[in-house]
Amino acid sequence: MSKLLFNEFDAVTSKQWKQKIQFDLKGADYNDTLIWKTNEDIDVKPFYHIDEFKDSFKVSKTKATQWNICQSIFVADVKKSNKKALNAIERGAESIKFIIPNETVSIQDLIENIDTSSNSLYFEFQFLSEKYINQFFGILNKENIYIQTDIIGNLAKSGNWFSTLQNDHVEFESIVNKTNTISVDMALYQNAGANMVQQLAYGLSQANEYLNHFDAILSKEKKESTRVIFNVAVGTNYFFEIAKLKALRILWETLATEYGFNTECLIIAIPTKRNKTLYDYNTNLLRTTTECMSAILGGANTICNLPYDAIYHKDNEFGERIARNQLLVLKHESYFDKVNNPSDGAYYIETLTKQLAEKSLELFKNIEANSGFLKQLKEGTIQRKIKESAEKGQKQFDEGKHILLGSNKYPNPNDKMKHELELYPFVKTNQRKTLIEPIIEKRLAEKLEQERLKNED
Repeated sequence: MSKLLFNEFDAVTSKQWKQKIQFDLKGADYNDTLIWKTNEDIDVKPFYHIDEFKDSFKVSKTKATQWNICQSIFVADVKKSNKKALNAIERGAESIKFIIPNETVSIQDLIENIDTSSNSLYFEFQFLSEKYINQFFGILNKENIYIQTDIIGNLAKSGNWFSTLQNDHVEFESIVNKTNTISVDMALYQNAGANMVQQLAYGLSQANEYLNHFDAILSKEKKESTRVIFNVAVGTNYFFEIAKLKALRILWETLATEYGFNTECLIIAIPTKRNKTLYDYNTNLLRTTTECMSAILGGANTICNLPYDAIYHKDNEFGERIARNQLLVLKHESYFDKVNNPSDGAYYIETLTKQLAEKSLELFKNIEANSGFLKQLKEGTIQRKIKESAEKGQKQFDEGKHILLGSNKYPNPNDKMKHELELYPFVKTNQRKTLIEPIIEKRLAEKLEQERLKNED
């Protein structure tokens, strides 16, 4: 019946739509008026049409309904962290990400009474130790437990290897052989100001360093069983962020196929820190909500929300509960777990996905043609490119072109924050010797906020 109904109407081509719009503009230039260019050098058009697509749309392999609510816990005290994890699971968390700072942490005590058959556990180690992994391997070698070790990510963030290049790779080989897991931290690049094309290309190049290293070491069966985890930060450019995650899966499948590795990847998404603000902090709730929505629709497997006060408050029950409840509302009240891959076939998102994937692949090939990611990291090329992108974004913020409500637009002059600071919310500049220049995370509003803090009564 519906087909017969639509058959009564003549199809309208994209050319006809453009002609109609051009007529309605009454002489104004179509390209100058309605097309805008992003920092990724992508032209965003006012409309998208099916006749612009030569190929049919592919259905996403990963279902957007299958995402887990995650609680991130930094383990300073094992008993308190265990209690916090159990409480979070009782209140709706479906997975826990433990950040382990040192080798004194007992994994056995940490996960006591946690049902690992129904709750996924992620362990991010801030150190490198095969011996430590071996100590708890009987516990860690389970289906829903994921070990996150990223030696190149540590180098990029800290400027140093854990030990040396050679020692790190020897330890890393043993850990991957045991855990069948490789981790790539892409969130660092977003938080430092890289644009989306850079984030995807650098994440892919970093993964390529690992695949290239393990290609001759691992057996075919081992390659096919090795899981790769991407940690991704998500910003507020809603549709672009959905497309970014979809593009990541396409790029990873392309790369993994070349090496014979498992083409499926796990994506852990977390809201970016870059646009979070100290003043009018409740707007952070709005930002993290849309960012989590993008992560869900983009097909992230696990989502760890960022508490609205994370940049200036120590871990606290209220902020973490609100962050978890945002995800619970999205899942159980907004029904973001009911419709599979709603972004599939959307002309705008499909176009963005294709463009981001193509531009990222082009940059990836350029990096590989110039000796690879590690070489460019050591030479400072990657850091320089990220700085250029960050400075461009900072200029847009300073000039009011990139708006953060409550900061550079409609600030509340009566808002006082000096006595609320439990954490230092700005870039720390500790002088230390590093092998390479580290990639530094920095929020857009830092300079503005520092000036406001000085002028508080």
